[in-house]
Amino acid sequence: RKHKASGQAVVTIAGKDYYLGPHGTAVSRRAYDRLICEYLQRDRRGPAKADAITVAQLANAYRKFAEAYYVKNGKPTQQYENVRLAIRYLVPYHHVHAIDFGPLALRALQTKMVADDLSRRTANDYVAILKRLFRWGAGEELIPANTAQALTMVPGLRKGRTNARESQPVAPVSDADVDATLPLLPQVVADMVRVQRLTGMRPQDVCNLRPCDLDRTGDVWLFQPAEHKTKHLGHARVIFIGPRAQGVLLRYLARDPETHCFSPADSEAKRLAELHARRKTPKSCGNRPGTNRKAKPKRKPREKYTTDTYRRAIHRACDNAKPKIAKWSPNRLRHTA
Repeated sequence: RKHKASGQAVVTIAGKDYYLGPHGTAVSRRAYDRLICEYLQRDRRGPAKADAITVAQLANAYRKFAEAYYVKNGKPTQQYENVRLAIRYLVPYHHVHAIDFGPLALRALQTKMVADDLSRRTANDYVAILKRLFRWGAGEELIPANTAQALTMVPGLRKGRTNARESQPVAPVSDADVDATLPLLPQVVADMVRVQRLTGMRPQDVCNLRPCDLDRTGDVWLFQPAEHKTKHLGHARVIFIGPRAQGVLLRYLARDPETHCFSPADSEAKRLAELHARRKTPKSCGNRPGTNRKAKPKRKPREKYTTDTYRRAIHRACDNAKPKIAKWSPNRLRHTA
């Protein structure tokens, strides 16, 4: 609007007046566009005073940013969960002004992480997230750039130079343990294990396998997962499937190409069919197939396995073994391959 006393264009944002130059000129319109763009970039918040924003306010703003940024297929990724866990360590400093949070405060949190028995790698990851949080705040002009830059002076924990616990590398699982587990698994899960052991693919890849993702034109099939953990970096992923793994997969390919090959719904249907085949009670007595099912059960078998349900099926089989087998996770099959 026009400020009558001075003849300048003026706009009020978050209770503060900004003078833009002579009213009606191109200069004033460009200044107006710039201020509005910055206002929208700050999510309709006025410019923050660097000496007023607290660590809690900065952390909450970054958490909201991470919630929208670290998303894959409409769901938050593990990185967002890591951000939440790292931010919890800032609780003792919530009421401190963000510009007063310096390298000594970050080193104190680093020491607290070691005292909490976090591994050296996890502690370094959390410290890196906190540095990224303040760097983001500087980029949003919520804090001065030198506040974030000072935190980069805090080095990560070095192996052999700290009391932090070292995480154990993922070890391969022995063929003997895998072979002992296979008979105790449902047929669908057992075939998932066989395919993964033969190809060395990740658990996520075997869960997401669909007929449409396979190139079966050559002697060796090519599997290009539609989703994988480095897709957002622009990396392509191709998994080679040889004759032995092809033999396992063949029985799962006669389906809608867009559906997943390994389905908990199929596994449950096979289990019920086996129970019915072993039935000794005459059909005229007891429940007939399908008569004792709830119309709206609370839980239904899903159309695809997740890495969690895949792992739990293996752990359940290990617990049911006699003698018990040491629990192993499907990610170890990749290291075995």
